[in-house]
Amino acid sequence: MRRLWLLFAQTVTIGLAILFIVTTLKPEWAGGLFGSAHKIRSASSVPMLEAPASATPAQGSYRDAARLAMPSVVNIFTSKNAAPMQHPFMDDPFFRKFFGDRLDEDQDKQVSLGSGVIVSSEGYVLTNNHVVESADEIEVALTDGRKAQAKVVGSDPETDLAVIKIDLKDLPAITLGHVEEARVGDVVLAIGNPFGVGQTVTMGIISALGRNHLGILDAFENFIQTDAAINPGNSGGALIDVHGNLLGINTAIYSRSGGSLGIGFAIPVTTVKSVMDAIIKDGQVVRGYIGVEPQDITPELAESFGLKKTTGAIIAGVLRGGPADKAGIRPGDILVSIDGKAIADMADMLTHIAQLKPNTKTQAIVLRNNQETTLSIVIGQRPRAQSRTLGE
Repeated sequence: MRRLWLLFAQTVTIGLAILFIVTTLKPEWAGGLFGSAHKIRSASSVPMLEAPASATPAQGSYRDAARLAMPSVVNIFTSKNAAPMQHPFMDDPFFRKFFGDRLDEDQDKQVSLGSGVIVSSEGYVLTNNHVVESADEIEVALTDGRKAQAKVVGSDPETDLAVIKIDLKDLPAITLGHVEEARVGDVVLAIGNPFGVGQTVTMGIISALGRNHLGILDAFENFIQTDAAINPGNSGGALIDVHGNLLGINTAIYSRSGGSLGIGFAIPVTTVKSVMDAIIKDGQVVRGYIGVEPQDITPELAESFGLKKTTGAIIAGVLRGGPADKAGIRPGDILVSIDGKAIADMADMLTHIAQLKPNTKTQAIVLRNNQETTLSIVIGQRPRAQSRTLGE
């Protein structure tokens, strides 16, 4: 019996000795050996996850598109001499003695800012007409720090586009995209200089295509709508696709506060290219014209005219002596086709006619008393529109 107690004591002593050695050398082993719920671990033994230095960009990043397009987007600063303003105390000797310099500051130049896009290595820059309109001086600032004075090559108030030119070398021209392949839901980036804070990139999607009847422009509205943040100062900047290609020129926003509400509008690159080419070639855009005042056909008007469809455009007025008047078009006629192209609505009619060359002869089909009549018409040249301010 005594021998058994000695054997038990020796076993316990050896076990305690082993436990002491193990916990002293490797404390974290203790819990594993004896199944303890409390595992002891030193801070230095916790594994850390670190991305390798050569990690590829996360999926969904648009850094490459921004990197390609950003050098092509410039800041535009314009100034014009303010109209002389007679301060109420300007002629008072006492006030001029103390405040003369400050009173004279009222006569300084008015400065505004916007954005533009370099479209040619030859120095052509696209922007909005309302950015450079009536400017006495135009300065363009590139992302590489260079600055240059610019001159206006030509402008088109009806699409709110303008082409200016700078004299610098090695200019990074943007690549024109294919807006006809764009779809609602596509990701787009807006690049510009909002509020003068510096070049900024914002992201959104295409919210709608072919937006018109907005009242932003008088005639030729065909906008890309986007929720990418566009603010004052973004005007004339680039709307690009995820490959860095130009889809449109940012032009206007819908806002009650002056800031972005997620409803911005850009002029599509198809319109931009045709206007740009015409301005560079001829200094202006020449459009077809027939001299009518059109109106959309509402369901109520269709019912009163006894029409089964609402397609076409009602001729509300005819310019006396104009192309339409000479062709025999009368107020109350409904223009349903011109030059072989069906007319969907008023905006569609204006677009089709504008694309026709002046002094060319074509056919127009009108509904008169629910009877189709074909008339021969000679297209005239659309008078140049006056500029208007978009308030952005």
